Amino acid sequence: MATERLTELEDEAWRGFLVTHERIWREMEAGLVPLGVSMAEYSVLGLLGEAGRDGMRLTELAELRMMSTGGFSRLADRLEKRGLIERRRVPTDGRGYEIALTRTGRSLLRAAWKQQHADIQRLFLGRLSDEQLRALSGVWASLADREGDRRR
Repeated sequence: MATERLTELEDEAWRGFLVTHERIWREMEAGLVPLGVSMAEYSVLGLLGEAGRDGMRLTELAELRMMSTGGFSRLADRLEKRGLIERRRVPTDGRGYEIALTRTGRSLLRAAWKQQHADIQRLFLGRLSDEQLRALSGVWASLADREGDRRR
């Protein structure tokens, strides 16, 4: 049975992405350890921070995090037990929940953002020229083009 193989250039690009992603992810996650927050928890806190004081629906957060509602609900339970978020029933829908940051959650998010900002600069942005950043932004835009996926 014949199998398709990556060209040398394709293999170099793919492996480079995987290795670099893993290294940066691990170093950024390590930066959050002293704050007692994981990357998954930080991303949820960040989304809630962007949503403002009204928060977001649990289902919307799960979708944005690309998690099942059940998996996200367990993550939200952990954050709620730590006093970082609060869950409220949606007034117009008795079955739905909104989640918002607590004062403690907002404080932790500010500290985590400072750490993440420093790490993003040190591990990623600070190592690339403006030209490289523009090229990389174009790559991400091409890969995010879901319309192109449907045409194939």
